[in-house]
Formats: sequence, C-alpha cells, structure tokens
Amino acid sequence: MKSPALTLLACAVLTASAGALAKPVATTNAAQNTAATGQYYARLITGAAPGLAELNQFLTALPKGGDLHHHYSGAIYAETYLDWVGRKNYCIYRDDNAELKVQKYRIEVKADLPPPAKNLCITADEVKQDNGFYRALLQHWSDKDYDNHTTEQPPPDQQFFDTFGYFGPISDEYAHEGFQWLKDRAKAENVQYLETMFKSGPHVAIAGLNASLDSLGPDSSDQQVEQALLAYYNALASDPAIAEKISSYVKMVDETAAGIDDADFTMRYQTYVVRGFAPSRVFASLYSSFASAHASKLIVGVNIVGPENGVVAMRDYGLHMKMFRFLKQRFPDVKLALHAGELTLGMVPPDGLDNHIAQAIQIAGAQRIGHGIDIGYEQNAYALMAAMKQKQVAVEVNLSSNAFILGVKNEAHPLLTYKSHGVPFVIATDDAGVSRSTLSNEYLLYASRYKPSYAELKATVYNSLRYSFLDAADKQRQLKLLDQRFAEFEARMAGLVKDRR
Repeated sequence: MKSPALTLLACAVLTASAGALAKPVATTNAAQNTAATGQYYARLITGAAPGLAELNQFLTALPKGGDLHHHYSGAIYAETYLDWVGRKNYCIYRDDNAELKVQKYRIEVKADLPPPAKNLCITADEVKQDNGFYRALLQHWSDKDYDNHTTEQPPPDQQFFDTFGYFGPISDEYAHEGFQWLKDRAKAENVQYLETMFKSGPHVAIAGLNASLDSLGPDSSDQQVEQALLAYYNALASDPAIAEKISSYVKMVDETAAGIDDADFTMRYQTYVVRGFAPSRVFASLYSSFASAHASKLIVGVNIVGPENGVVAMRDYGLHMKMFRFLKQRFPDVKLALHAGELTLGMVPPDGLDNHIAQAIQIAGAQRIGHGIDIGYEQNAYALMAAMKQKQVAVEVNLSSNAFILGVKNEAHPLLTYKSHGVPFVIATDDAGVSRSTLSNEYLLYASRYKPSYAELKATVYNSLRYSFLDAADKQRQLKLLDQRFAEFEARMAGLVKDRR
C-alpha cells in the first residue's frame, strides 16, 4: 500500500510529465483527501459522547493558523517562571508578614535582605524541594487545581487576575527566551502565527495637564473631552523626550523579537493600555501605544486590558472609547483589537452590560472584539451583530477563560449566536499559562461542545489568519502556507483512515 507521501509524489510526477492533463488528477486526489478527513472527523464528534482522546489527537495535528487573542505574560507556564526566578537569584516569600509588608508566594527581587525578611524568603530550588509549597505556589500563580480543592478561595475572576501580580516581577526578565518558548510551543501544536499582547506602551506624562483630563467624567460633553485630549496630545507629540522614549520602546521590541520569525512561524505584537488608572495616565499610555504601533513594523495593533468590571473601568469606559477614537483619527493606520463585553449578568448592574461592545465598535473603531460575552444584553443586539457582519468585525473567542472567569460555557456561550448571525469569530487562548490550556485544547472544546462540521472547523482556522493584523503581503503568504499545511494534513489523515479499514 502506498503511503500518502508517495501518493503526493506520484501526483507531482504526473503533473510534470503530462502538464495540464494531470491537474484534474491532483485536484481530485486533494478533494478525496478532504472528504475522507471530514468523514473521519465527523465520526469523532458524532453522538452524545464524542471520542475525546482521539479527537484531541486529531485537533493537535490539525493546522491551526494563528492565535489572535494572546497575552505574553499569561501564556507562559508558572513552572518556567519559577526556573527564571532561580536563574535571577530572586527568592519567594513562604509566609505572610504584615509588619514586614511581605506576602506569601510573592517574588522578591531585592538583594541583601535584612534577616527578618531574608528568613522568610526561599530560593526557587528550596521551593521545588517542598512539594506542598510548590503545589500551592502553582495554584496561586495559575488556575491549577482551582476546581479540585475545597480550601477557601477567592472568586474565579479575582483568582485569574491576581496571578499576574505574582509572576509579574519575573515575566519580562527573559522576554526573548519567552518568545522562543512560545514559538516552540506553537510549532508543536501546528500554529504558524502568534499575535501577542507583549507590553504596555512606555510611560509618558505631562504633569501640568493631568488635572484637566482627570476632571473628565461620564457626563462630560464631547466638546469638553475633545478640548482636554487635544491639549494633552499636542503636549505629548511635541516633547522630544517622549519621542525618544517611544523610539527606545520600538527598538526594544525589535531587539527582543530578533530571530524569532522563520519560514514556518511568524510572531507579531500588540501594545496596550491598562484600563484601571486615572484618565490622564490612560490617555498618555494610549498615545505612546499608538505612536509605537505607527512607528513599528512588528507592533501591529493596540488593545486595552484589565478587569472590565472594575470601578474605574466601568466609570470611564465611554471616556476610554473616545480616547481611542481621538487617537485613531490621528493614527489611522493603527489597528485596534479591544477587550469588550467580558462581562455577564451579576458581575455589574444590568445597565453595565448594554453598550460595551457597541461603543468599542461604533466609537473606538475596533476591528476585532476580545471575548464579546455580553452580546445578549447589549441594546439593539440584532442590529449590532448585523453591523459586525457587514463590517467584518471578528470576535476572539476564549472558551477556557470565559468558563473560568465568567462561568459562561456550553450553550450559555454566545459563540453559536455569533455564528447564526454571520459574525466572524476565531478561537484563541487568552492566557494559556494561567488557564493551563493550549490552543489545541481550545479547539477541542470548540469541536466537542459545538460540533462544527469539518468545513466550518477549517473555516474557523482560516479566520485566524484572515482577521489577523498582518499586512496584505504577509497575510497572503501565511494563507498559502496554511493551504499547504492543510493539503499535507488531509493527505495524512486520508492515509490513516485507509490504513484502518
């Protein structure tokens, strides 16, 4: 029996010798491979109890294009961060001490600690020698075992966002190595493109103008907002020291990313602003993020991050969207993928659910929406989804984090709502290290819960490149590479099916 590789080689020889006459043979063979792969996949998802183990194998081997909703610091596993702590000779507190202002499981980066604190701070090797403490540390630095133990726990959303405070001091120390780790992980899962939220824009500020921005509130008129933003923008844009900071930031991204791209893998970067700060700080950070993205070939978009249900995030949400609109008008080439609608009933009052996705699209000009869970509570949701379909605003679906943070999963998740209204969507990881997940596992959840046809599954994979922020030439190159990968995958699956008959 011929192998799939020999079958493809035979097709190539026929094409070379017979020219156009051989093309229908190759096309037919590819179509047969696609059909056989689709039939095999359909058997795996058929019935009330899909063959999850075999389905997982299939989806791990599946070409998955790109991951478009991806946080660098949240993607790396806690075990890797602990290794980095050891290499930096940092230590980790083994107990709380209010008098010393130290907290258990926190990283200490200071050298030569005085004896009281030093006695409480243990090395990474010592952590690994204490299995109980090691396990507990992983449970604080990620969502590991959250559902499997019954000790007192914080709410899931607090648990999720608290993890960043634990590993934050080490997350940037080996960023190039971190990129390489992510690349290796992606290639092992047949992922060819990552678009990761790496770092917030450089900190810049004009102290004398902070008060005018910080006095803005939900009731401020558009004219008041515009005047305050324009004054701050002009000051930021004319400051040589700020321009130098932005230039240094772009250079840092370039240097950190050096050597990561190759023929089979590409990584691009988003910068972002944290939504929980005062308006002046948010706007200054947004300016530096937009300016950095405008100046860089590698920084392809700007985002906004942080708990959307926070007091400041809720109060200033509309103001933040107006800031994005203002800067988008001045940097029209900068693309926007905004976290919006990462909320559900009970997290905030009902009126807090009715316009976040709409404002992100209609005011800020978002080209992709991260999460988009509260769509069912948005005012004029049907018209909004029609507009998303017409404008091709894709939703970044993060099944594991939506289930953990919001408790939204299975039939309660709006994925099928978006699908039924023709709104494009992609499958993404969000924070795979925190969630202890992978992109393959996210596809496993997608396939086993919602049972898309093989054609629909494949279209979802292609969406992850079509809705990327790559430039046109790079996007076409990635799509051609995905075509090739699917041809090889389907030939392999067709051979597998034939061998098992």
